[in-house]
Amino acid sequence: MNSITNYIDESGILITSDIIKSGITKTQLYDFIRDNGYEQISHGIYASPDAWTDENYVLALRCPNAVFSHDEALYYYGLIDREPVRRTITIYSGYSTSRLVKDGIKVYTVKKDLLDVGKTTIINSFGHEIPIYDMERTICDLVRNRKQFEIQDYQTALKTYVSRKDKDLNRLMKYAKLFHIDSKIREYMEVIL
Repeated sequence: MNSITNYIDESGILITSDIIKSGITKTQLYDFIRDNGYEQISHGIYASPDAWTDENYVLALRCPNAVFSHDEALYYYGLIDREPVRRTITIYSGYSTSRLVKDGIKVYTVKKDLLDVGKTTIINSFGHEIPIYDMERTICDLVRNRKQFEIQDYQTALKTYVSRKDKDLNRLMKYAKLFHIDSKIREYMEVIL
């Protein structure tokens, strides 16, 4: 028989659906959780008492279709220097976001066919793999949602992007066409470059 400990990841997180699928009963699972002092950190996700909770990893587990974006990605790429106050994700239109918003997460939505444009993964400071948009998609999101950013952060992010050696202007324009902002991006690039 499978042991519950086989389903606990290296950071002390266990996901109830994985354990139930393995044939372990809910009674056995909840006895284990109670006996070992596990704490519920999200629906169906529990952490051991000595686990350092990686909130972005938990959010990625909780909402596997979501991608970290906007403020979160701008900060990760060093395009802004202020750490985001709220975690920011993008999910497809039609996904029920009310629980996420209630939990203080900033949620953007896009058409389902645009969700994976520019999606990549990174290993965060906790050693977990999380989905995030690449730099060019992040710049497109910045321009598309410019009214939701402070002008200083907006300008800093664009100028910093343009000055980077690892920028990919061809990819940026390819994404910009998909989001119908290519003329706006071209206009900004002409001013900055």
